[in-house]
This record gives sequence, structure tokens and C-alpha cells, in this order.
Amino acid sequence: MLTLLKLLKDGRFHSGQALGAQLGISRSAVWKQLQKLQAEMNLPIHKVRGRGYKLASPVDLLDPEGVSESCYPVHIYEIVDSTNAEAFRQINKGVSAPFVISAEQQSAGRGRRGRHWISPFGQNVYYSLVLRVDGGLRQLEALSLVVGLAVLNTLKGFDVMTAGLKWPNDILVCDKKIAGILLELVGDPADVCHVVVGIGINVNMTTAAGVGQPWTSMSLETGKMFARNEVITALSMRLKEYLKSHAITGFSSFHDEWEKNHVWQGREVSLMAGLHQVDGVVIGVDQQGALRLRVNDELKTYSGGELSLRLRHDS
Repeated sequence: MLTLLKLLKDGRFHSGQALGAQLGISRSAVWKQLQKLQAEMNLPIHKVRGRGYKLASPVDLLDPEGVSESCYPVHIYEIVDSTNAEAFRQINKGVSAPFVISAEQQSAGRGRRGRHWISPFGQNVYYSLVLRVDGGLRQLEALSLVVGLAVLNTLKGFDVMTAGLKWPNDILVCDKKIAGILLELVGDPADVCHVVVGIGINVNMTTAAGVGQPWTSMSLETGKMFARNEVITALSMRLKEYLKSHAITGFSSFHDEWEKNHVWQGREVSLMAGLHQVDGVVIGVDQQGALRLRVNDELKTYSGGELSLRLRHDS
């Protein structure tokens, strides 16, 4: 089925006879594969008598040869449950870090706090970087915030200039989500552990059902389509640059840059921790990346993986 998709990826018409000849199957078998392609990958296909078949729009497929491995080895899959889950499977198999898992589609993509990450075929970047950490707790300090800066600057490199950060690990454009980060860890942080840095970027997606919050994409913001191979390569380069500096200096050297790009600075928010809610005004982050809120004229600091930040209705 992927072979058929490669023949159709240009978005032009192809006759059933020509497709059958290239695949070595009958025209009726071509039609069955097209129906399966449309159903399983949610790729609309147009059929016009006398002209043949075409995708509703061209598809930019990931290509191992089109992704530079100068930063990290990249393993590309057609469909996985989630790139983070596949990354953990590769860790368990003994694959040496660092390496990257990417995929055309996720059947069970996930974000923070167990949320589902909508992952249509061939439209976005689903990316997991595996890092080995040897007894360096400082390398984990505010790591998601530093990764956020790397993602933000990747987006700006593709002319998404209005993107900004939301604590702790979202990238927004005008309060609409364009990218998210999920960090997961296995092993002993005080000894040897692996960190999986999961990143999802909305690249060429223009419509999506089931997204539970305002969202946007690189394409919607710029009016252009992007080669996802180039996005992955640029992302890896930015990550390597930022992570190298973070391993040496910790978060302190990134503090000012991060606050400068935090779009919720000074805004009234509600911080959710399970059923507990704290209302306050965002002051910024401290030198370890913890959130600083002014709560009833008192400055308080919050950190932790299960915290969620929302704008207050009266903000």
C-alpha cells in the first residue's frame, strides 16, 4: 500500500491501468488498495472517469535519505502506536543512544497527562529523541523548557515568527497550539537513565477532527507547505545545539531567553494539580525552570510533571 502511495504522492492523476502495470496487479486490485488507503490513512482520493485517480493534495513522505543524520541516527516508520513507545522498545532492545524515532502516523499518539495527540498520516512531525544520561541530574534540570526553546527556534527558522512558549512545554501561536513536548524517563536519574524527548509539530495539517483545544500549523500560519524531512533535520540540529549547552551550564544560561519568549508572562492563570486549583498571575520562571506565580500578593513557585496551566476566564 505504501508503494501505491508513493506513486500518487505528487497529487496528479494516474490511470488505473498505469498504476496496475507499475504494481503488477489488476485495475480492480488497484481500486481495492485505493479504498484501503483512503480508509486506513484518511487520505481523500479523487476518481475522475478518463483521467484516473489522484490524492486530494500532494503528500510529502518521510525519506531516510532526505533526513540528515549528521546530528542523530534517524529511524523512520510508516505507522507506530507512538514514537515515544517505539523509542522505549528500542531502548529495551539495547539500541545505543542517542537516536531518533519518527513516523508518518501514530495510532495512539499521546501528550502530557495522558491526552491523545491527533496524528494524521503524512502531515506533521512525530519525533522522539532518545538520550542517555549518566549520573547528571543537572542535565534533567528544566530540560523540557530548553527543548521548547529549540523547537521554537526551529519554527522561526521556517518563518513562523509569532510562535511563543507556554510553561512548561507547549509552543503556541496566538494561544493556539502548534507544537508540544512530552518527556519520559526510564532508569535511575542519579545513576544511568534514558530520557525520551517526544515532540509533535503541526506542519502541513489544515483540518483535523477531535482536537480538544485551539490549534494551528506551520502551513496555516505561513500559507506554505513544508518538506517534513527538512523540518526534522532542522529540529535535530537545534536540539543538538541547545542540549550541548544545557549539559554544560544547566538552565541558568537560557533563563532570560525563555522568559522573553513566554507568551503568558503577566497573564492571569489557573494552575491545576489534580483536583487542586491555584489562581494567580505569571511572574516567570526561576533559575531551575519552576513556574513563579503571584498568588494573593505572595510569590509562590511550582514545579512538577502533573501540573497544568490554563488562562483564567476573566484574564
